Amino acid sequence: MAKKSKIILGIDPGTLVMGYGLIQVQGKTASLIKMDVLKLSGHKDHYERLQLIHACIQELIFTYKPDCCAIEAPFFGKNVQSMLKLGRAQGVAIATAMHAGLSVAEYSPKKVKQSITGNGNADKEQVWQMLQRILLFSERPDFLDATDALAVAVCHFFQETSPLSTVSKAKGWEQFMQQHPDRITGGY
Repeated sequence: MAKKSKIILGIDPGTLVMGYGLIQVQGKTASLIKMDVLKLSGHKDHYERLQLIHACIQELIFTYKPDCCAIEAPFFGKNVQSMLKLGRAQGVAIATAMHAGLSVAEYSPKKVKQSITGNGNADKEQVWQMLQRILLFSERPDFLDATDALAVAVCHFFQETSPLSTVSKAKGWEQFMQQHPDRITGGY
């Protein structure tokens, strides 16, 4: 019996440029469906941009029918106003995905880079080049926000297929012993 394929939507939220990427997962293999950006005019009202983010994600969900969504967590900057606006963009993206019934996972930029390149401090070029090898594509997008979003989707795929993803964490020794009776010995 063939394993069902799964589609993951990755989002790199932004208030001027929002990246998005979609991958299809078949077993332990991922392939590129689409990556692009939504360019939002810096002259539009901030609330208008949030509405455009909502409409874009809604259209992606309607068109590609992803099974889940992965989004990059905002990094902490010094400009409080920028952080608030970015948080709103991320909130709209999360709410849109959840309203459509998708589960949402959030990953820090460092976690995404570590997952893709092995280096949590990798630059956008390194991430893009590694994604080309992983997903076997050659094009270079005009905005690397698209590959950042793709990296979030691939990071989520890696997290789901990790052997550690099925390990349940016990909340204390008593629960651990209940979950693993085969690992208890008669004493020291």
